[in-house]
Amino acid sequence: MRFCPKCGHKVNMEIPDGDNRERPVCPSCDFIDYDNPRMITGTIPLYQGKVLLCKRNIEPRFGYWTLPAGFMENGETTTGGALRETLEESGSRVIIKQPFSMISIPHVNQVHLYYIAELQKPDFHATTESSEVELFEFSDIPWDELAFSSVSKTLEFFLEDHKTGQYGFHEDNIIINTQPE
Repeated sequence: MRFCPKCGHKVNMEIPDGDNRERPVCPSCDFIDYDNPRMITGTIPLYQGKVLLCKRNIEPRFGYWTLPAGFMENGETTTGGALRETLEESGSRVIIKQPFSMISIPHVNQVHLYYIAELQKPDFHATTESSEVELFEFSDIPWDELAFSSVSKTLEFFLEDHKTGQYGFHEDNIIINTQPE
């Protein structure tokens, strides 16, 4: 950010009083821009022992498979966002069962939260965001064609828990060193 969204004055990068990070601060109106992480919410939709995956029809990762998920909107709850994204990406209505994984991805300022969900019936279809939507046997998940590492981690956690029938809550991080060596 170079200019204040409130008054249009050029901002300075500085650490505000009582803070510990450099942020854009307007010297004219004292506005501070807190650019915080974005929340991604989604589901692990299940039906009769299979998982529903969507083939992305949009960038990033066009043509790769993913769990239905996307950016939470202002005014939404995390479950509301997960339900909306599942409907938008797969045409499916699901019932949220439990929170399952939360994965922080600091290098892209995101937190991904996935819920285990149940499809009441196999009602799904391609959408503007997904060119294909398909139920996969756990043994047939296209691991080499998954769009995002958070999806891979979530599915790995899920399959491990599935072996015991006990589904916990998993928290993890995806850390990529973006600093030059």
